[in-house]
Amino acid sequence: MIHEFSVINFLHVGVLLFGAVLLVGVGHAGGEVFTALTEMEELLETEAVLINNLEGYINVQERKMEYLKKKMNEYQKEHEEASADISEYLANPINAYLLTKRLTSDWKQIENLMEYDVGTEFLDNITNFREVLKFPTDEDLNGAAVALMRLQDTYNLDTSSVARGELNGIQYSTEMTSNDCFELGRQSYMNGDYYHTKLWMNEAMDRLQAEHNRTYYSEVSKADILEYLAFSVYKEGDVATALNMTNELLQLMPDHERALGNKGYYEKEVAELQRKRKGDDGTSPFADISIRLKSNPLVYDESEKKLYEMLCRGELKPTPAQQRPLRCRYISHNNPFLKLAPFKVEEANLDPYIVIFHEVIHDHEIEYVKKSAKPRFKRATVQNSKTGELETANYRISKSAWLKDTEHPIIKNIVTRVGDLTNLNMATAEELQVVNYGIGGHYEPHFDFARKEETNAFKDLNTGNRIATLLFYMSDVEQGGATVFPSLQTAVWPKKGTAAFWYNLYASGEGDYRTRHAACPVLTGTKWVSNKWIHERGQEFHRPCALQPDHPEWD
Repeated sequence: MIHEFSVINFLHVGVLLFGAVLLVGVGHAGGEVFTALTEMEELLETEAVLINNLEGYINVQERKMEYLKKKMNEYQKEHEEASADISEYLANPINAYLLTKRLTSDWKQIENLMEYDVGTEFLDNITNFREVLKFPTDEDLNGAAVALMRLQDTYNLDTSSVARGELNGIQYSTEMTSNDCFELGRQSYMNGDYYHTKLWMNEAMDRLQAEHNRTYYSEVSKADILEYLAFSVYKEGDVATALNMTNELLQLMPDHERALGNKGYYEKEVAELQRKRKGDDGTSPFADISIRLKSNPLVYDESEKKLYEMLCRGELKPTPAQQRPLRCRYISHNNPFLKLAPFKVEEANLDPYIVIFHEVIHDHEIEYVKKSAKPRFKRATVQNSKTGELETANYRISKSAWLKDTEHPIIKNIVTRVGDLTNLNMATAEELQVVNYGIGGHYEPHFDFARKEETNAFKDLNTGNRIATLLFYMSDVEQGGATVFPSLQTAVWPKKGTAAFWYNLYASGEGDYRTRHAACPVLTGTKWVSNKWIHERGQEFHRPCALQPDHPEWD
């Protein structure tokens, strides 16, 4: 059946058949057929075959054009929707993923189709465009897929809901096709993530069936899905289901080499499991194996991950008893100017002290900071604890830029305000860092200060450790994007114009491990922040230490 092939496979078959018939015709006509009518009669049979195949070729070409027109209309409709409000469109991670997919794997399909006959000159144009326009790479596609998986896990998103374009019950985008879901599963498979491969291949299978029921032409086949799904199910420990799926695949494609090899392997595995169930070796294959992880403030373990994700979802909130001592007030730090215009401060946690300053960065300042940062953006880095070198990491997904205090009066005013807010000396603070989080952008639990074993950290600065952090929120975030402190079970939610502040160190100079924090993935919307890391040097009279150490002894 034609619907079991992709459009490209169908075109390949049509062209190959056409070429084969031409070869047959040439073979028959190569022996001086004009010298005998009987052989000329055979040429009429050849011509009949050629006419039939030419008709088939035209049908393939028409189908190709119908398909390309359909895809053009789809892309045009989606592009017009995006152009109406680019920021809102790209703030939706599903839209961002699908845009990346359209310009990578989908566009490769279009290019393959365009290669036939009329597509050459247009392909040349695309080649030229690649030199001057920005195209996503396969790595970008993989990153976008991984980001969707991260959002799915962190916010407990149902696979079918995401495929329908829903995030937490809100419809944000058009539905995914079976091919969209298949590509998500394939990207997960390439990353060795068989759990998400299984989820998205199952969704692709459900959508494939629905599309066939609606006579919708699908670009992926049942056999394609079964191949990935069977192996992923096996890797997840369900050998019997993997064997059943492999048998189903072999019914569709009896000569599938990989499936044939896997079938024999799965059958041995199933037989071994059955033997173990009978107790032949005295062990149970279903033994309850539980792994208990040691609680350690330096290790991102399962217990912290659970707290982190619950805080990101807003499932953990302070009790009334915990909130009772917290206050909102005005502060001036005895600064004469601030006596006239004090800052609004809201306490989020008392020990360690975490506060939120309200209305402390203005819209025109935010726009200037964003405009200045964009041309300088680079992938955000972390510091290697052993070498002290900066490097990218999968647990920090964002782009950042640094702005000098001296480059513009607006930056200088912001930095001066940070000094007024914190009552700390800005002379040894780092430059203003501006950060924008992309699709599912996040930063897993980490410390802002350098721990004792990180001997090379901040060595070149010669300003001591990071005593405190002030974090400006420069955008509202529709869903997600909170700053959370897992050990304190405290979350600070982004609000444009506010700033969060906390001390990373005790007054004694020891690191406060309770300040370990994380940036939750952005579910919908865009997150802009800027931060000022303030160092120890120069703070001796602003935050003096006591006669006795105020830090606890860590085991």
